Amino acid sequence: MRVMDLDDILGSRPDDPLSALLREDLDRLSVAELEARIAALEGEIARSRRKIDHAVNHRASADALFKR
Repeated sequence: MRVMDLDDILGSRPDDPLSALLREDLDRLSVAELEARIAALEGEIARSRRKIDHAVNHRASADALFKR
């Protein structure tokens, strides 16, 4: 399995939302805003992990069906 580097994650578009998120100045945020941001990001991480799990399980089911 290949490890992704930052260029893989950020993509080539300068207006990419993930790029903007990673460049955002955190100094202007309060503790409550930072905690809310963390909670939102943790929710997005959980959603992404569920999508990965679904994709892996779907692939395994397809492989089993076609006996790859």
